[in-house]
Amino acid sequence: MTATTRHKVVVIGSGFGGLFGTKALRRADVDVTVIAKTTHHLFQPLLYQVATGILSEGEIAPPTREILAGQDNARVILGEVTDVDLQARTVTSQVLGRETVTHYDSLLVAAGAGQSYFGNDHFAEFAPGMKSIDDALELRGRIFGAFEMAELGATRGDDVEHLLTFVVVGAGPTGVEMAGQIAELAHRTLNRDFRAIDTRSSRIILIDAAGQVLPPFGERLGAKTHAELEKLGVEIMLGAMVTDVDERGLEVKFKDGRIERISSVAKIWAAGVQASPLGRTLSEQTGAPLDRAGRIAVNPDLTLPGHPEVFVVGDMIALDNLPGVAQVAIQGAKYAAKEIRNRLEGKPPQEPFKYFDKGSMAIISRFRAVAMVGKLRITGVMAWLMWLVVHLVYLTGFKNRVSALMRWAVTFVSNDRSERTTTEQQIFARTALARLRGGAADLVSDPGEYDAGRVELDDTRRQELEAAAAREAQLTDSGARGVRTEVERGSSVSGA
Repeated sequence: MTATTRHKVVVIGSGFGGLFGTKALRRADVDVTVIAKTTHHLFQPLLYQVATGILSEGEIAPPTREILAGQDNARVILGEVTDVDLQARTVTSQVLGRETVTHYDSLLVAAGAGQSYFGNDHFAEFAPGMKSIDDALELRGRIFGAFEMAELGATRGDDVEHLLTFVVVGAGPTGVEMAGQIAELAHRTLNRDFRAIDTRSSRIILIDAAGQVLPPFGERLGAKTHAELEKLGVEIMLGAMVTDVDERGLEVKFKDGRIERISSVAKIWAAGVQASPLGRTLSEQTGAPLDRAGRIAVNPDLTLPGHPEVFVVGDMIALDNLPGVAQVAIQGAKYAAKEIRNRLEGKPPQEPFKYFDKGSMAIISRFRAVAMVGKLRITGVMAWLMWLVVHLVYLTGFKNRVSALMRWAVTFVSNDRSERTTTEQQIFARTALARLRGGAADLVSDPGEYDAGRVELDDTRRQELEAAAAREAQLTDSGARGVRTEVERGSSVSGA
């Protein structure tokens, strides 16, 4: 790559903020470098559909490089950002022990947020969150695997109630959608697939410390959602706080002090978010305060105090009580990109960032949803159709929209789900990697050590491989496969 004196913009993250910010700079006289710890752009609101077998991971997570392939001023670097030096204007990223330092003139930080266990991070080993493709695939393995293990146990005459009890912690949109889909799986999709168990007897429990379902949607929609979930067979425990989680279940403490133990193998954590650790890195260098969720306070123009060249958007910011939704990230990223362009073109700065709320919605089950658009409150089929249209519009790529629409048609009409393949690796890979001191990097050689340790195949081994290949080709060309040889015929006669 040739050297360039053009303005360098570094974008951290390939989520909604990172992707839309990069695309908004398509026609700007800048060079954009996107640094992300995954190779894909994740449509996070549909992760639960990957976990429950409706969609494949590729349909909600297209490759970032493919999305930006037509944008000549953008490039993508794989790596998890470990440090930002605001004085030197550098971003340090790592992947499998390989470190990269990237310089910037303007920085757009859109690193998003992860799952919060409210100080009990050890819960994650037994109750995965819902923030990544890895999470969704692991949960798919755990959910479908629980049914398989229950069938096996019931065949032996074992008690399998703990295997047929599914617990979702958190009654926000993700928790509601997850509980509803597990209920549909158990009561409709799988009810004829097993012989020793009746999947319709499964318990699906939704737990939240709050006093209602879907608090951000208001009391009326929350009550409507509560009633619809109960119709699906979901048990709802409100005012209940999870105090312990282990392999076989969890403990719940109620407001009256009562503690209840729930035996469950398949547990899903959908309660709380924690902003990226980069927020703390930026806070330490700027003095900008962090809130309890790790979000950093920014100026009204989304910049950091004392650093007008650094923009922070999306789930990482604490500004005007903005919600942690995709639209905040998208609108913020577009605002930041326009500000960068204005500065380069000598135009005056924009007015302070103002979020336009396009509404919120959550699907409960097929043909059942709730939506909140301005003062309008919608439920039932109409809300479900609105949900369908909005999610199709924001899915990235025409082929993904077509594919998702076809999958939804199959699922909602026939109750079938085409993505039910699970493996042991999906379920156990995360915990196995966590037990390595350096994570996945422990499984990869240092570049220098690898090069020093390489050896060429010796001549004898090479000759063996060449002879085996020639023999395979000769068998195919001569039509000798499946034809008994004279030696084999003689052996058969003498054996008789």
